[in-house]
Amino acid sequence: MLNISVVIPLFDEEESLQELCDWIAKVMAANNYSYEVILVDDGSKDGSWKKIEELGAKNANIKGIRFRRNYGKSAALNTGFQACGGEVVITMDADLQDSPDEIPALYAMISKEGFDLVSGWKKKRYDPITKTIPTKLFNWATRRMSGIKNLHDFNCGLKAYKSEVVKSIEVYGEMHRYIPVIAKWAGFTKIVEKEVQHQERKYGKTKFGLERFINGFLDLLSISFVGRFGKKPMHIFGLLGTLMFLVGLGTSVYLGTSKLMDVYYYKVQAQLLTERPLFYIALTSMVLGTILFVAGFLGELIARNSPDRNHYHIAKKIGLDK
Repeated sequence: MLNISVVIPLFDEEESLQELCDWIAKVMAANNYSYEVILVDDGSKDGSWKKIEELGAKNANIKGIRFRRNYGKSAALNTGFQACGGEVVITMDADLQDSPDEIPALYAMISKEGFDLVSGWKKKRYDPITKTIPTKLFNWATRRMSGIKNLHDFNCGLKAYKSEVVKSIEVYGEMHRYIPVIAKWAGFTKIVEKEVQHQERKYGKTKFGLERFINGFLDLLSISFVGRFGKKPMHIFGLLGTLMFLVGLGTSVYLGTSKLMDVYYYKVQAQLLTERPLFYIALTSMVLGTILFVAGFLGELIARNSPDRNHYHIAKKIGLDK
């Protein structure tokens, strides 16, 4: 087995690829590691794929996967995880803001110290304030909801994993931000953080806007919910549905009893139930309770078992089985 697999998702990073791959090769040679670099081209519009082909022709350790269109970073990482064969898997971004010089320390923390996942922490960042403040809020919310309190930077692209971790999880949608959370729910609890160097962007411009933080929060709610109730959805849908149904049923019994009391005990003309607003509240509560109990349960099971959740159209591969 190879010592290290480096999985690098990329989109329009033609300018940085040569320097990045040369840097990685230098680090690997200096430490005598056996390795592979899997470059996953997420539908780039520039000459990124041509550059990957050139790099692969010169260095057999460099392999490539090309998507026909842009699917997103999660899709690229998941596909790279499926293809990699290293004892330790390291992910990094292709924009040179992650330093390959961090690889030996990350590798040692997995292979020698026995951690399942090591997440990078870019304590000193070179990003604009419009990016750093939302990032801090995002990380705070993730720590609170996930229970992983020892990580400061969930979204750092520089991470190291035991091979077993990446082979046991699925990353889809926009869930790459929450790989530590997904790994925790999968039973890998030896998760730690390492402070890493953050480099200024040398080429191009960032591909992420403020909308990613809105999507990130929604994804956090989703992954937290699925992580807690994915294997036992009736524990939440059944509870909420039953409570709402019982509230509606109890209200209906109260309305019916009060009318019978008015007619047969107090001998007064009772108001029609359909003329009382409380009747419609009770009816709505029972209907919503039934919907939560049935539709929510079925919908969650269908979503989690969709056969196309991680199906991507791959146009070409370099150095990998067809």
